Amino acid sequence: MRYTVAEIARALEAEAVGDAGAVVTGLAEPAQAGADDLALASSPKYADTLAAGAAQAALLWEGADWQALGLRAAILPKRPRFAMSRLTTMADPGHGFGNGVHPSASVDPTAKLGDDVTIAAGAVIGPEAEIGAGSIIGPLSFVGWQAVLGPNAFLREHVSIGARVRIGANFICNPGVRIGGDGFSFVTPEKSGVENVRETLGEQGDAGGQPWARIASLGAVVIGDDVEIGTNTAIDSGTIRPTQVGNRTKIDNLVHIGHNCIIGEDNLICGQVGLAGSVTVGNFVVMAGQVGVSDNLSIGNNVVLAAACKVMSSVKDGKVMLGYPANEMKTNLDMYKNTKRLPRILRDVAELKKAVLKSDGSD
Repeated sequence: MRYTVAEIARALEAEAVGDAGAVVTGLAEPAQAGADDLALASSPKYADTLAAGAAQAALLWEGADWQALGLRAAILPKRPRFAMSRLTTMADPGHGFGNGVHPSASVDPTAKLGDDVTIAAGAVIGPEAEIGAGSIIGPLSFVGWQAVLGPNAFLREHVSIGARVRIGANFICNPGVRIGGDGFSFVTPEKSGVENVRETLGEQGDAGGQPWARIASLGAVVIGDDVEIGTNTAIDSGTIRPTQVGNRTKIDNLVHIGHNCIIGEDNLICGQVGLAGSVTVGNFVVMAGQVGVSDNLSIGNNVVLAAACKVMSSVKDGKVMLGYPANEMKTNLDMYKNTKRLPRILRDVAELKKAVLKSDGSD
């Protein structure tokens, strides 16, 4: 990284003040910043630690008194955290996967590679696969038969893209992701105890133990543009139709998306979320860590599912949910407060019972 303050400010559409020609060669937190670093002090609480470092330039906030902070130059964006998105991209040195096709990579002769594609060491590109222009396939990654990746895909190391999976442009995939594995779909010859439990909410009936028969997954996975997937996440193929993930959705680490799920656009799905089969999710949904959603449910648009809530019924547009089973957050918090009051209420009831018995002369 080597940019002037003016160049960075222009890229961030922010104001540059002071010596805009000053050159920065790295990013750093304020207290650890060296003389050539751009210190990231996006709020007053971070700026308080500037004096502990040696930075002469800093990313601050709109209207900040940069001179009082003893700086030579500063960048003043309207929304500092949003500016971090473009700034960190500018500073990203990459992962050293090289350029072109590594000699140890295996590329099937029927595969199609776009211009400027990098295939790193040990990667495997299967028959009739298509890799879009500018894409990078990391070491030991696998792209299966007839899979299609759009332009500028970036697969980190040990990523697996199964047969017939189709992915749009600007895909980012972190290590260990598995896309296009078979769905967890099994059935018994006769009606099972589990099916009875679902119907009766508790009774298995007369159903005995039976072997499980596998249902094959024919539907693969379809992923839109500008999607990012975190480390060790798994997305299962659909049974007949494909599992789908919409444009610009961001998925964190250790997420499981079951077969036949349909995930809309611009969603944020955090770590350890689990979606059972055939869940439908709208647009602009946020699922916090460890959320679980039961199968065949619908989650509306603009929904927030708070951390660790377990969704047992469909959720309408705009709802904020919490708890197990998930309720609207206000209702859940009221229930929690009332639960904490129970010991006191029980004590009060016991005292009232004593008073009533005593007044009846029944003591």
